[in-house]
Amino acid sequence: MGERKPFLLRLDGALLDALRAWAEDDLRSLNGQIEFVLREALKKKGRLKEEPPQPGVPPRLDPDSA
Repeated sequence: MGERKPFLLRLDGALLDALRAWAEDDLRSLNGQIEFVLREALKKKGRLKEEPPQPGVPPRLDPDSA
């Protein structure tokens, strides 16, 4: 994973509430959930290459694949 950079994001209240609830369901932080959703959308569209696994870091499990 590359360098993490801060970024201000303005969201509609209903969208933010839905993301926050989804993050809680998946045991992620709100920021982590937003990053997860964006990363998955980019991979699905072929705009983001699969990241090679990092040594010593277990892969994250996708709760939707179970």
